[in-house]
Formats: sequence, C-alpha cells, structure tokens
Amino acid sequence: MDILKAIVGGIIQGLTEFLPVSSSGHLAIFNNLFNFGFDDAILFTLILHLGTLVAVVIAYFKDIKELFIGFITLIVRIFSGKFKYKNLTQGERFFLLVLIATIPLIVGAVINKQIEWMSGNTKLIGVFLIINAIILFCSDHVKTGNVTEKTATPKQALIVGLFQLIGVPPGISRSGMTITGGLLNGFSRTFAVKFSFIMSIPAILGSSVFEFADAAKNRADITGSMVSMSIVGFIFAFIFGFFAIILLRMIAKNKNFYIFSIYCAIVGLLALIFG
Repeated sequence: MDILKAIVGGIIQGLTEFLPVSSSGHLAIFNNLFNFGFDDAILFTLILHLGTLVAVVIAYFKDIKELFIGFITLIVRIFSGKFKYKNLTQGERFFLLVLIATIPLIVGAVINKQIEWMSGNTKLIGVFLIINAIILFCSDHVKTGNVTEKTATPKQALIVGLFQLIGVPPGISRSGMTITGGLLNGFSRTFAVKFSFIMSIPAILGSSVFEFADAAKNRADITGSMVSMSIVGFIFAFIFGFFAIILLRMIAKNKNFYIFSIYCAIVGLLALIFG
C-alpha cells in the first residue's frame, strides 16, 4: 500500500464516517474498483477508525467530559443504593441514554459477520446507497422536534440505537440512520446529530476491538511500510473527520440532507452501472 492509497483511504474514512453516505460502502467500492487492498490491510483499517475516533472526541470534548463524570457518579449512586432515574443529573442521564442506545450494537456485530460478503459486491452496494438516498430525502421532511439530552427518554434512546441495525449493510450510513431515528423520535436536529456522533464512539471502539484481534493474528503483515502508511492515513482520517463533523452540524440546522441524498443516488447508480 503506497502513500497515495493511504491518503485516499484516510480522506474517504474521515469524510464518510460522519457524513451520512456510508464509509463502509465507499471504502468497499474503491477497494473493488481500484484494488486498493483495504481488506488485507487490517492494521491500516484499525488506525483509520482511531483517527475518526479522535476527531469526534475533540469535537465533542465538553459533552464527553460530562458523560465521563456522569458515568463515575452513576456508579457511585448504584453502589450506594441511591439510584432513581428522576434524580439523575444531566450527565448521568446522558450517559445512560448512550449506553442504552449502544445495546443493539451487540446484534449489529453478529449481523455484520454474516453479511461481510456484501462488501465484495459493488452492484449490491449501489442498491443500498440508493436506499440510503431515499431515507435521507425522507428525513429532511420530518417535522423538527425539540427533544434534547435534558428531555430524551430511555425508550427513545433504544429506538435510535435500533436504527443502527439498518446501517449495518455497506452502502447504508450508520450516522444517517441514527440521525433519522432521532428526528423521528422528536429530537431537535442539533441533538439528533450530536447524539449520533456520541453514539459513534462505542461503535468505533467496538469495531476496533475486532480489528485489533485480527491484526494481532496477522502480525507478519505488519511491516515498517504498513506502519508509516497507517500514520499517514490516521492524520488524514482525523483532519477530514473533524471537518465532516463541523460540516454536518451546519448542514443539519438548515435541513439540507437532500444534498447527501442526491450524492448517494448518483454514486449508487454509478456503482450499478460500472460495478
């Protein structure tokens, strides 16, 4: 894997991890059409994910700090026998909501293992991208709600978490589905985006654990060249991931998801034609 592939991989991962256009779908298409070898570069894929993880942590550092403090104080409440949902602080409640929304990832991991073969079928990815485009177009027409982390309920968090399962196939965006799920639950557009990005942290960490295990089994493939290319990929994934987060924040406020809808429809059609 040369420097150009590392740069392209970092840019694709950084932009598409958070923009609702499916990072797995784009990486698979580039891999299939141009033989970039992403499937064989386990360490490289792992480092790309860590790059986007750092981006979301920095972008939402204040909220993540609040979540961490909420986690600590929530543990204290539980072990002291003072746990009552109505008495929880905002940080404790927010942590609990994210935890509940993460539960469906267990099912998602199982499903993902069963459908890994889809990544090799460019035409099928094209179909999923078109489906993603339709869902994004519809989400732009959902009435804006006013639910925030202060008023969201565990039931709403679980429903948003279940929307992650729709985003498991390559070509359907996890962030797009969770934002749509939030909007359908009456979330404000700002909170729907923030909740989706915060939810991406356990999702990225979970996938990284599996990738790390695979990388450990294939230590012979970890060369000096691979390490240097992974560092380059990390830098580009972080920079473009951070940019994508800021961009989506701005776009979400103005109900402009149709831009991504049109893009996904075009890429999906091209994948069907040239796949």
